[in-house]
Amino acid sequence: MNWFTKILTSSLGKKFVMALTGLFLISFLVIHCTINAMIFFNDGGATFTHWGHFMGTNTIIRTLEIGLIIGFLLHIYEGLLLWKQNRDARPVKYSYVKHPEKSKWYSRSMGLLGTLILLFLIMHTAHFWIPNRTHQFVEGEELPLYQMMLDIFQNPLIVVLYLLGCFSLFWHLLHGFRSSFQSLGLNHVKYNKTITFVGTAFSIVVPFIFAMMPISIYFKWIQ
Repeated sequence: MNWFTKILTSSLGKKFVMALTGLFLISFLVIHCTINAMIFFNDGGATFTHWGHFMGTNTIIRTLEIGLIIGFLLHIYEGLLLWKQNRDARPVKYSYVKHPEKSKWYSRSMGLLGTLILLFLIMHTAHFWIPNRTHQFVEGEELPLYQMMLDIFQNPLIVVLYLLGCFSLFWHLLHGFRSSFQSLGLNHVKYNKTITFVGTAFSIVVPFIFAMMPISIYFKWIQ
């Protein structure tokens, strides 16, 4: 197993693990975004509450969440290792760093963006995930997830923080989606344009839907 450990701890291995866990988390975003988008049915939250309750009580979903948490932790851990490795590679700081012309600022700021997203996830988890996993029923009734959203997103500060989290997610996905395929060796001249298009579209649509939730509730576009 020594060779396996060396591969995973190498620069290439870290990027490989980051790519795999990143794509796994992207698949989670698709499901999470779909469930959350059900508030736009504008049916008093009936559809959203039903499926939100299902996600919090279904045994299979709860089991898969263990893998999701492990994926999050691995992604964060490998990201920190890569950040430290890049920092240690240049022990002497330059007064001015000239970046490659094709280097985008968000590709150089994945650590910062990832940290902002982590802080956003902690807030989001405290607001919704933990309550929906610790007590799914209140006095025999399903936990009023929709009403919780209506109450929480009346606070303008929380709305702004959520929007900042969605903004960070957009830039993180914009770089991470395509780079994941590159790290896994799945990039090819024939498919690169498609990967870039799908990645860009995904990076826009998912954060936009997440952002529209607090905005729509705060301005009472949905009730």
